[in-house]
Amino acid sequence: MSLELYLDLFSQPCRSVYIFAKKNKVSFEFKKLSLLDGEHYGEEFGKISLIRKVPALRDGDFCLAESVAIMLYLAEKFKTPDFWYPADLQQRARVNEYLSWQHTAIRMHGSKIFWLRLLIPKVMGVEVPQEKMDSALEDLQSSLKLIEEKFLQDGPFIVGDHITLADLVAIVEIMQPVASGLDVFEGRPKLSAWRDRVQEAIGKELFDEAHQDILAVQESVKTIDSGKMQIFKPKILKLFM
Repeated sequence: MSLELYLDLFSQPCRSVYIFAKKNKVSFEFKKLSLLDGEHYGEEFGKISLIRKVPALRDGDFCLAESVAIMLYLAEKFKTPDFWYPADLQQRARVNEYLSWQHTAIRMHGSKIFWLRLLIPKVMGVEVPQEKMDSALEDLQSSLKLIEEKFLQDGPFIVGDHITLADLVAIVEIMQPVASGLDVFEGRPKLSAWRDRVQEAIGKELFDEAHQDILAVQESVKTIDSGKMQIFKPKILKLFM
């Protein structure tokens, strides 16, 4: 059985796993799931992951959830270049520091902006109070400032002179509010220059391939089945509103 990756490229963590696997020429079968259609709650996917989140990996009889765990597994199994997850103790600690921080910071705040600006008003038809939007924008700006001032500082990448898993995870998260129509790079030359270096390190073709669906979401949102999303409406509103 070939290695299988269960992914929805609307999801930031799925894009990081997809890019990492493709960039490192890891052979895998792409098992596409639609989060907006609730396919991760299906019976078959439940056999892969009781967590019922994507990304998920199946490698023979071995199943694994969580994007960071999956990328570390792939890095070890396929002996990817050291710069992704450096062997140097302190450099690896810096990568781990960013990966530990981002879950409840840039990921949460970028996702909230995406939902508040796009999916909640345009698919669910719920008006977002201005104070909710202002608060979410303030949280996002605080996270972006920390990325610049604490993690990037004056370096070309988050850790050292090469791209690492920290940069890969960071860029896919930052692109999520961009997909909602918010230019987070405006007025941030340091962040913009870093983005360009990360895109170059990944390869523009692969970067664009991974992000083409999410960057087209403002048009494709018109075709989303809002009826299916109503099932999750109370949970989503509780989470983001």
